[in-house]
Amino acid sequence: MRYFFLFLALLANTFVFAQEISGQQLLEKAIAFHDPEDNWATFKGKMLIEMENPKGSPRTTVVEMKLPDNYFKTTVTKDNYTVESELDNGECTLKLNGSTSIYPKIKDSMNISCDRAKMMKNYYTYLYGLPMKLKDPGTLIADKVIKKTFKGKEYLVLKATYEKEVGNDTWYFYFDPKTYAMEVYQFFHDESKNDGEYILLSEMITVNGIKIPKVRKWYYNKGDVFLATDNLRKANTID
Repeated sequence: MRYFFLFLALLANTFVFAQEISGQQLLEKAIAFHDPEDNWATFKGKMLIEMENPKGSPRTTVVEMKLPDNYFKTTVTKDNYTVESELDNGECTLKLNGSTSIYPKIKDSMNISCDRAKMMKNYYTYLYGLPMKLKDPGTLIADKVIKKTFKGKEYLVLKATYEKEVGNDTWYFYFDPKTYAMEVYQFFHDESKNDGEYILLSEMITVNGIKIPKVRKWYYNKGDVFLATDNLRKANTID
């Protein structure tokens, strides 16, 4: 009987902890799970990502990032075109099918530009650097942690907003209450309209000591409409 009461006490403490944990505490525990050796700041890696969607042809993207060297490159292949966008310490190089000579009309029609290269850098370093990127300046972490059931599973949910010069969207990050693994994230442009998207994460792999989701499935918040799947087919560290 004594052990039964001890079990109840431990269970009650666990429940209270889940209720009282702050947003910053949850973030620290999530980072400890995903990046236990604090390797993100020195991350150097190459990833092969295949995107499939029901309305278009497959797209393959090779992402190379060397964060300490301020280097980022994507090589995107779709249909008969390969677009390379390289940012090397502020220097931008663009290529179409291996050539830097690209007609302005083709650049415009295919959205090939240094501005887009910078946007894709922000996109990939943010998504593949989560939850560590939530420590970046301008990120506002809500103190209250929400307990929510999503797709039949209960999560601890962290809310993040941003200073206006950083971003306007509202994000929610869903963590397993036992392991603190990030399994879902969701964003809204205007939450009152239920716009934006949610992304289901699965099949964790380890790259440079960092646990990264291998599969990301994207859906519209409104209507649960499926958008696309990103598959991380290959990932390795680079010099």
